[in-house]
Amino acid sequence: MLSDEVIDKLLTAWRAHPLGTYQTWFLWEERLKNFRSIRRGIQAVVAEMEAGTFGTTYRGSSLETVVHSIAEQRQIFKGADHAFLWKPKLRIPDIYESPINQRAFARFLSSCLCCSKADEVVAAVHDLDALKIKGLGPAVANLLYFLHPTLVAPSNTSILKGFNALTGAKTKLGRWSDYLAMRASLLRITELHRDQLSNDLGAIAGFLYDVGTQLLPIPQGGFSEAWEQDLRCVATEAAAQAKFRRRTASDADTHSAIQGLLRDIGHDLGFQVHIAINDRTRRLGSGLLGEGCLVDLSNEILAQPGADAVRLIDVLWLNSAGQITAAFEVEHTTSIYSGIVRLLDLAMGVAPGMTQGLFLVAPDARENDVRQQLARPAFRRTECLQMRYLPYGELRTHADAIRRFGSGLKPLLAIARPLTTS
Repeated sequence: MLSDEVIDKLLTAWRAHPLGTYQTWFLWEERLKNFRSIRRGIQAVVAEMEAGTFGTTYRGSSLETVVHSIAEQRQIFKGADHAFLWKPKLRIPDIYESPINQRAFARFLSSCLCCSKADEVVAAVHDLDALKIKGLGPAVANLLYFLHPTLVAPSNTSILKGFNALTGAKTKLGRWSDYLAMRASLLRITELHRDQLSNDLGAIAGFLYDVGTQLLPIPQGGFSEAWEQDLRCVATEAAAQAKFRRRTASDADTHSAIQGLLRDIGHDLGFQVHIAINDRTRRLGSGLLGEGCLVDLSNEILAQPGADAVRLIDVLWLNSAGQITAAFEVEHTTSIYSGIVRLLDLAMGVAPGMTQGLFLVAPDARENDVRQQLARPAFRRTECLQMRYLPYGELRTHADAIRRFGSGLKPLLAIARPLTTS
């Protein structure tokens, strides 16, 4: 294994690398928004499998919806769906043709949803492994990570390569025993380097991913000045850094600009406005995105099921009585799935019976993406909620007129496009 000194230098370079997972994924504000929506998706998978309504295919299933959302989590989870695709010649993963295995997988996920301690999660893994269901190996850890990020680390080929390169181990892909041994080592490494690694195991997994993909060079034949020079070069890739910052800044600025526009329209129409709690301190123009907005939602709202997710909705409009009248999820480049789930948390938990005022706001070119997500079986019952797609172009074109002459939700409903699942 590399010395603690070398690992510490690698971690320093990793945290500064403009293209590394620390800067592009772990610190990505949208990352945290996805934990609750993915948990809800896994609950849906369990419910369907236990009820016998899951079906016999991956494509179009609630499991595909969840795994697709995970695979959208930038490069570290790219290809996360490969392990769950049905491979008929190998008959893996054997949860589509075997109802018994399907229900066993549901019991495993249900156990992990309910437990809160590391030994309980590990025990559930051992129970699953003992069943020897083909294809249900450590790739399943990518689901568990979004349930227990401080207990379970993501797993894929690049992470495994990084672990072996860092430790000199010969861990093999596809074995739960090897994964659990790797997990124990990752917990020790995280504890030893607590000043650079979060207790969220996504951090150490991201680090190993960048080592495994050779984004970060590791010393060959021991520590050397040449290797230190390589690290300095990695951390100061000026051209790549400039390109990356321009791209991410543009995305963030556009997202915030749309939120700001919806904020201003809401105020002009007489609504109180709430900005997502993780966005309100973003700079917008000469001020902050959350200026002039509600500090938080009422205690009555916060006491309802799903309130934590609702506080992360990009923009909320509330009437004078403090009731949520409209909700806007701005999906510039992020997962449309997670935005839909947050709106569902609002309509089915905090504001049951809300049948209008739910808007997915996205670039004009993403309309098909929005419709395809709502067409998924997991959302087959959302038609009654009358979600609407509000394209950037329509919002910008009519914003001034709405602010000057509009009243209530009527102008927004006029320019937004109805979404149906039929």
